[in-house]
Amino acid sequence: MTVLICLLLAVAALAPGTIHRLGTRGFPLLALPLAGGAAWTAARLVELGRGAAPRAEATTWVPTLHLDITLRLGPLEALFGTLVLTIGTLILVYCTGYFPDPPPGRRRRLGAFAAQLTGFAAAMYGLVVADSMLLMYVFWELTSVLSFLLVGYYAERASSRRAAVQALLVTTLGGLVMLIGIVLMGHSTGIWSFSELTAPGALDAATTGGGAVAVAVVLLIIGALSKSAIAPLHFWLPGAMAAPTPVSAFLHSAAMVKAGVFLVARLSPVFAGTGSWHLAILPLGLLTMVMAGWMALRQTDLKLILAYGTVSQLGFIMTVTAVGTRAALLAGLALTFGHALFKAALFMVAGAVDHTTGTRDIRRLSGLGGRSRRLAGIAALAGASMAGLPPLFGFVAKEQAISAVLDAEPLAGMPGVFTAAGIVVGSILTVAYTLHLLHGAFADKPADHPSGGGVSAAVAAMGRPSRWMLVPAALPALAGVAAGLAPGAADAAFAIHLDRALPEPAPPHLALWHGPGAAVALTAVILGTGYLMFRLRALVRRLAFAKPALGDADALYDATLDAARRLSLRATASTQRGSLPMTEAIILGVLIVVPVAALVLGDRDDLVMRPWSAPGQGAAALIMVLAALAATRTGNRLTGVILVGVTGYCLGILFALAGAPDLALTQLLVETMTVVVFVLVLRTLPARAPDPGPEWLRARAWLAVGVGVAVAVLGAFALAARRAAPVSAPVPELAETIAHGKNAVNVLLVDIRAWDTFGEISVLVIAAVGIASLVFRTHTVHSLPRVESGRSRRDRRADPRWLTTSGSPVDRGRRPLMVTVVTRFLFPSMMVLSAYLFFAGHNAPGGGFAGGLVAALALTLRYLAGGRWELAEAMPVSTDALLGGGLTLAAASVAWPMALGRPPLASDLLTVRLPGIGEVTVVSALFFDAGVYLIVIGAVLYILRSLGGRLDVEAERRAERARSRRVTLTKLGRTRQYRAGAERAARRLLDGGAGAADATGAPGAAGGGGGR
Repeated sequence: MTVLICLLLAVAALAPGTIHRLGTRGFPLLALPLAGGAAWTAARLVELGRGAAPRAEATTWVPTLHLDITLRLGPLEALFGTLVLTIGTLILVYCTGYFPDPPPGRRRRLGAFAAQLTGFAAAMYGLVVADSMLLMYVFWELTSVLSFLLVGYYAERASSRRAAVQALLVTTLGGLVMLIGIVLMGHSTGIWSFSELTAPGALDAATTGGGAVAVAVVLLIIGALSKSAIAPLHFWLPGAMAAPTPVSAFLHSAAMVKAGVFLVARLSPVFAGTGSWHLAILPLGLLTMVMAGWMALRQTDLKLILAYGTVSQLGFIMTVTAVGTRAALLAGLALTFGHALFKAALFMVAGAVDHTTGTRDIRRLSGLGGRSRRLAGIAALAGASMAGLPPLFGFVAKEQAISAVLDAEPLAGMPGVFTAAGIVVGSILTVAYTLHLLHGAFADKPADHPSGGGVSAAVAAMGRPSRWMLVPAALPALAGVAAGLAPGAADAAFAIHLDRALPEPAPPHLALWHGPGAAVALTAVILGTGYLMFRLRALVRRLAFAKPALGDADALYDATLDAARRLSLRATASTQRGSLPMTEAIILGVLIVVPVAALVLGDRDDLVMRPWSAPGQGAAALIMVLAALAATRTGNRLTGVILVGVTGYCLGILFALAGAPDLALTQLLVETMTVVVFVLVLRTLPARAPDPGPEWLRARAWLAVGVGVAVAVLGAFALAARRAAPVSAPVPELAETIAHGKNAVNVLLVDIRAWDTFGEISVLVIAAVGIASLVFRTHTVHSLPRVESGRSRRDRRADPRWLTTSGSPVDRGRRPLMVTVVTRFLFPSMMVLSAYLFFAGHNAPGGGFAGGLVAALALTLRYLAGGRWELAEAMPVSTDALLGGGLTLAAASVAWPMALGRPPLASDLLTVRLPGIGEVTVVSALFFDAGVYLIVIGAVLYILRSLGGRLDVEAERRAERARSRRVTLTKLGRTRQYRAGAERAARRLLDGGAGAADATGAPGAAGGGGGR
């Protein structure tokens, strides 16, 4: 089973490449593994019929959380697994004729579709064979996610996007409710697997009737009903018809909607005796059958008729399966398999009609039966089975269902009468909408029909349906005929499960003819009334309500989303007003109120405290208090950062005095790096912080006092509340025994609790990328080039010096001499210390985190001494490569033991003898620690190259623009000065010329001018 699921997932991974190379001809190739899986599963069913035990596979994983990976292939699982993979095979072959073959450069979407469809088959098969209820839930939600992708195939259409989101929200919400039921069931009964839950005698009558178990059963039912589109959660399935027809033919006939039926069939033998079981399923199932059948009569789109018909049939199947008797469960299985056969065929026929005529609207179809007799014949066979006509398998299943409901002991009396009446009414509607479908698609319409009568234009211009579409549609239709004529094979297959789940001395059997009786009489009434209802369809149409009589579930869904949106907007507007101090105040306020309230309202122990165990602790605490108080009074940002850093260094001293050198070392290194990051950020801010005003200061002061007092009091009571021995007591011995290390802290990080560390380093990578993204203001993080020093590799080999002449021309000659000299001495020493801490950390203070921080501080020193140019010279490696390589190395350390059949992160010890050194012991956890080492360096480099190098570039650009402006202004000023001087000289010349003319008595004097 595990191999088959992995094979199907591998096929899904290879599907895009296959479609890219072969186009639509790749779909039959992808169908081969599904066909092989169906054959293998069917063979296992035959073995089970011969008395073989169910196959079981188990892998232990986090047993304390009941997350063991357990698979089981029993008779019911084999039945549904065979059904899923068989229909999936036919659908993949059908895709060859349904989709036009795009050119090689435009096959990306089709390749993704093939991967999602194959992956859905793998997820559905995993859901069927999962024995662990929590593992089943994982596959359950995986089918919801994949259905979201498949329904939203035409993502450019708003209708497809809405339908995909609607299906995802409804089924996921139902899945979450079911998860609560699973957890409640597990905690109430101690049972976390289906094989234990359904074992005979696993739950006695008192347990099944208990309050917690009854609630858990109802929650499980809600999950099943949402997946199988039972009212009032039925509206997502008709909307999902926006998906391509192969999706509808697979997911909504034999796969996704059958998940809820499978769960009910699995649990029905155990919980059918509880009152909540019948009360929750039977009324909703009957309502769904009748309501959806009536709505199908009002549709004019072929796929919508089939969609509402599917909802109606699912209500029928759920009702019968939930009765709980052997006869009813036999009928439920027969209905499930019969429905998968005829509904898959009808959906494929609808897709072929749409593909050849360009429409699915029955108002535009006329004369199609005469133009395509093969399509009409396939549709007639499948439709006859859906309507329950003999001798098809749908008739056999419906006869068994009516007989089982009439004879069901749990429904004795009026419940049985009402259930039978609901089934009869729903079946009448089934006959009517089946005839409505076949007539609307294939019949010759009169001249007054909207299609124009005769052969409509759409049918006249239709193409010829491909064999790739006809053959996959014909096979399930013909299988319905064969199963109806010889129901013994299906009866024997179902009996393999029923003999184990509900053994009876004289069990009922499927048969084409049981003799005269109530079931036959009701069938005659159903067929006759359904045909009459179709003949009087004009009258029925006038009886229909203009608006849904019981309300529109789709409109209710929209109203619910709108209400949730308004509520979230109001809640967000009142708590997140765009003010960072306000947001922080709310968080800290919750930190004060909730824990203190729990402490006051709960039980408390006597508080016993000692101020300190050594005088040095008191001195360090006093310095912390003074530094913290001074930080609140200073207005200079840098001074405040330094004072806050003093509190961090004193905390490291407290760790050291308490006998925790690893924590002390890590605290000192982290505090140093924090101060550096703060300084890098403060370069872009004014030196002094703005005065927030006395009101804000007072509010912040009270908030700070409240947080400090609350945390101190809670910590004190937490220490006083300890009853048992601390869990840390056996850790040193465990560290040396199972992880071969004497440093318990580092062993906890890289071995015993390495899952936590793996999650933390993943968050560290995300945080580093996020910081860089914010600085670069783009979704794609662009690291600085590997070498920006201006020197080529040949230059660096010829002149291996550093911190001399490399760097920006603007930066040369402006470096602090003392920092340069100190860096020359400290950088090699710090790198050696980093390597020592990394290798010695398993048995002494240190480790990958501490070693990485020391190396990062060494690189930070290079940056402070030489700028981004020197940083690129010191680390000519892409930051992405460091982060990705570290995360890959850590992930490989997690996964490689699994390839050897061992738990993840299992440690191994290797001792080698090195010449001149002696024996050296290497623990496999060292490779995980190496991943941590690289990620720490990469994260700090991201910070330096974004908050440091990137801001340096922007500062240089601003300085260059300022210099350019100054030069321009200087040139402009000189130009203006030159022009002003020239104008003054010209005026002097003009003034001098005028004076000379006046002296000679030339015209232009004041008197002469006045005379003129």
